[in-house]
Amino acid sequence: MGFDFELILAIAFLVTGVFWVYDRIVYFPKRKAVLVNMPTETRKALSKDAQQRLAQTPKFVVEVKSYFVIIAVIFGLRSFVVEPFQIPSGSMLPTLKIGDFILVNKFDYGLRLPVLNTTIIPTTEPKRGDVVVFKYPLDPSLNYIKRLVGLPGDQISYHNKTLMVNGEPVSKEFLAKLPVSLNPNQEPVDVFSEHLGEAQHEIYNSYRFTPHEGEWTVPAGHYFVMGDNRDNSADSRFWGFVPDENMKGRAFYVWLHWDEFFSIPSFKNNGLIE
Repeated sequence: MGFDFELILAIAFLVTGVFWVYDRIVYFPKRKAVLVNMPTETRKALSKDAQQRLAQTPKFVVEVKSYFVIIAVIFGLRSFVVEPFQIPSGSMLPTLKIGDFILVNKFDYGLRLPVLNTTIIPTTEPKRGDVVVFKYPLDPSLNYIKRLVGLPGDQISYHNKTLMVNGEPVSKEFLAKLPVSLNPNQEPVDVFSEHLGEAQHEIYNSYRFTPHEGEWTVPAGHYFVMGDNRDNSADSRFWGFVPDENMKGRAFYVWLHWDEFFSIPSFKNNGLIE
């Protein structure tokens, strides 16, 4: 089971919110009454802590409710506007590298309820070629990132390293051969420029046989996703389709690269995700 930060943040928002409301109803009127009866100079000289003590506000109430505003801001931004993620694997090479920190647009695919991920205000639909973040269907506490290949109703096939959508091969052009020394997967690969929907991006193809080949029909309300590192990606070819309710948003920007804790963060590869 993964670390479900979204659920923990939602619980923290609710708990601190309850204490904030409790304080406003029970103790705020007491503090106000105490201050009203004080001389102006005395009132101005009192710190917030002193005001809390004069109104006999319990310390644990003061502590818990003090976090509400900052948690509410973080919770609102992460839930409805933009959410940060770190890339943990090489399945999206060469588009995204291990250690890339990315931003995900949470509004692109509709305004959704936090944790439940139910759409309450529709906006735009996911498009073929988008780089998407979603809850892993086999363990929703985990977040995955892949490229959206198949929309509901699409016929997808993958044979001999050739991707076909609705009977048409996806256009790709050979760019270069990448030696072992330049590839984190420690194997030589061919680099191609692929045109998928409105997206133009690079992909890797290794020289190994790809075991998970086949044909798939994308059911209604689901999507078919693949990694750009085509022969080193656990994706829809292995574990199936992504339900619409699992979609979290579209990855759109790399803002930092940090390999490991003791390395120096880099901003040289910052930019939009194609």
